[in-house]
Amino acid sequence: MKVQVCIIGGGPSGLMLSQLLHLQGIDTIILEKSSRDYVLSRIRAGVLEHGFAELMREAQCGERMDREGEIHHGFCIAHDGKLDRVDLHKYSGGNSVMVYGQTELTRDLYEARDKLGGKVVHNAADVTPHDIASDKPYVTYRVGDEVIRVDCDYIIGADGFHGVSRKSIPHDKLKEFERVYPFGWLGVLSRTKPVSPELIYAKHQRGFALCSLRSQVLSRYYVQVPLTDKVEDWSDDAFWEELKRRLPAEIAQKLITGP
Repeated sequence: MKVQVCIIGGGPSGLMLSQLLHLQGIDTIILEKSSRDYVLSRIRAGVLEHGFAELMREAQCGERMDREGEIHHGFCIAHDGKLDRVDLHKYSGGNSVMVYGQTELTRDLYEARDKLGGKVVHNAADVTPHDIASDKPYVTYRVGDEVIRVDCDYIIGADGFHGVSRKSIPHDKLKEFERVYPFGWLGVLSRTKPVSPELIYAKHQRGFALCSLRSQVLSRYYVQVPLTDKVEDWSDDAFWEELKRRLPAEIAQKLITGP
């Protein structure tokens, strides 16, 4: 098989790049190690920056996002028991953020690739880049007992920090820029009405907290926890009580808890 660009990784980055290149007449193939159902079951971020929302429209994938997503023109910062709002629209030249789940965004990108006949291979095992420093790189992958070779002009690694692409770069060429934070996150997706119509970032002596949302009936909450904590260490009640402690009293009283 011969294509101009072979993309490793079928998440939002790989799908978006494939879509944009296709619209410019550039032939691509995406190799994804997991099934489509698995990719679409992952819960990830739910807020799109202004620039990425524009990119979705440029990629002809933004119709449902514009119909179902929520545009936020600001956010709130909770500190010292009070709440301050930052007018994002006012202070960023008219920009905003779009509340739209990454799972839905990925679904839209998959449908766009299907519509244009894009080549996306799922359950691609043993994906391996070869001769990446040459003018004729290629990638091999396995489906069952069959090993398939993809010759290309460029290989794009969109498979994340733990993917095969990063591991394929020679150590003398690889540069990593990393900041490791000494704490963890505990996140909950709750089928409840959000406590606030806009995001709340909370600073508290017990740790940071975030009140986010996916829609008006689906909330996303986080609390900062020690790196040693595990999900099993936290009951539902313990999570809700800790979140309330880190929010101003007027907000905590309005918090609706649930599954």
